[in-house]
Amino acid sequence: MLDAAAGVSATAAAVRRGEVSATEVARAALARIATRDGKLNCFTSVTAERALAEAAAVDAARAAGRDPGALAGVPYAVKNLFDIEGVTTLAGARLNAERPAATRDAALVRRLRDAGAVLVGALNMDEYAYGFTTENTHYGPTRNPHDATRVAGGSSGGSAAAVAAGLVPLSLGSDTNGSIRVPASLCGVFALKPTFGRLSRAGVFPFVASLDHVGPFARSAVDLALGYDALQGADPDDPVCAPRAAEPCAPQLACGTDGLRIAVADGYFETGAEPQALEAVAIAARALGVTRKVTVPEAARGRAAALVITACEGSNLHLPELRRRADAFDPMIRDRLLAGALLPASWYAQAQRFRRWYAQRVAEMFRAVDVLLTPATPFSALRIGAGNIDADGMPLRPKLGLFTQPISCIGLPAAAVPVPRPGAMPLGVQVVAAPWRESACLRVAAALEAAGVAAAPMAAPVSAHATAGAA
Repeated sequence: MLDAAAGVSATAAAVRRGEVSATEVARAALARIATRDGKLNCFTSVTAERALAEAAAVDAARAAGRDPGALAGVPYAVKNLFDIEGVTTLAGARLNAERPAATRDAALVRRLRDAGAVLVGALNMDEYAYGFTTENTHYGPTRNPHDATRVAGGSSGGSAAAVAAGLVPLSLGSDTNGSIRVPASLCGVFALKPTFGRLSRAGVFPFVASLDHVGPFARSAVDLALGYDALQGADPDDPVCAPRAAEPCAPQLACGTDGLRIAVADGYFETGAEPQALEAVAIAARALGVTRKVTVPEAARGRAAALVITACEGSNLHLPELRRRADAFDPMIRDRLLAGALLPASWYAQAQRFRRWYAQRVAEMFRAVDVLLTPATPFSALRIGAGNIDADGMPLRPKLGLFTQPISCIGLPAAAVPVPRPGAMPLGVQVVAAPWRESACLRVAAALEAAGVAAAPMAAPVSAHATAGAA
């Protein structure tokens, strides 16, 4: 029987060869969730009946001689802003719990089902995806599997923690300002935020329409590529999903970094990072033989533009409910949204104008380089509930997006690659490429893994004692 460490590739191969049934794999995943998730709080809903039905369909297909799919029998879960037929789409909010259940799966859930993957549930997140820690007031915090007194990151904290803890080998999250890459870094797993418009957002609860992305988490580069490949394809139901044919990345991983011009981003991406975050980048650069440095033009203003766009669009989306039932919001999320509603329209217009100019400047930079290495987060996971502040008296939580927001602002593809250090909490390196070059990000991730630098260490089971006294 496969153990909790079995990844996407190993699980699908074993099911396809008949060494284990999809039903056995699903039952094992459901048992792990039942045993361990009470202490981690990754899941807000477990779809056990559906999981066993989907697993049985995979087993029946194989028994009949039909192709059971590239992801045959692979258990996965999705952030609870993805529609799941028969389940209420929470998006982390108490208000949404009053809504009727979804009548149709989100597009990416359908694609994973068609590939033979088995859905086991929905995952915790920050309310309305407006946060970096998944300290959800309504549904409780998701705990970091490597230290249950610390945050898992956010807003896709449940998605990262479930993979890090071995509850599932694959999960889906969303990323507006860093909500895939931040929790991947803090939990020590691989993750990918594709190019804006690469993957369909149909059936995904929105946050900021002009910045929202969706993408996968996994425990290895090849597993990440296999999951991503199953998600690709144009979708007329999402108006921003590009009409591009799928470009499989998994077969390209064997190419390594041959032909890729890789550089370390300096300047802004070296400022504000703690030494261990810069050390992770240095370790990755040495492993790849990278000595070149480049400056991303106007990255600080790129982050500022992302903050303004987020505040304006996010507040506009939720303003009717804020007027009607402000008391039902998480107080911190409510205050951010109300502040965004007060921003002048001219700020939003200027941020969008700057965004276009900034994208053109960065495109010019990518004529001379293919891949950039930066820290994924400026520091490792903070304590749950602690009022962490920096030397200037500013809160640390918003700074978790310091290095992801300038990338999200212009929709570049970026992978989070875990670079473990003995005895330390996880931290990741961000691997960034030009638009539509997800394969370059994944090739670098695979090369770092092959060099023994990148790995997703399995988190030890969390004991009841580990959560005692955590805020």
